[in-house]
Amino acid sequence: MATAWQPHEELITHLVRTSSLGPGEAARVVADVLAYFSEPVEEFVRRRHAELKAKGMVNDQIFPRIAAELPARRVAAPQLTLRQLRRIVYG
Repeated sequence: MATAWQPHEELITHLVRTSSLGPGEAARVVADVLAYFSEPVEEFVRRRHAELKAKGMVNDQIFPRIAAELPARRVAAPQLTLRQLRRIVYG
């Protein structure tokens, strides 16, 4: 019986070889990481704003922090001004 081809099979094989993860666990880890980093910019900004607001931060702290985090996303986000970040959150 042939096994189904897995996207990112080489990465999954590497994780199995270099960690204690089994093939199924490694595939789930890869899928979770890819899903996390494929979040659209607008959803990321809204999610991070809500998370930071829940930690008691104010907008003057939140928006510069989000702006600094955006370039570290898997796909580089466009450079957004603080005003654009606010418009994503508040419309």
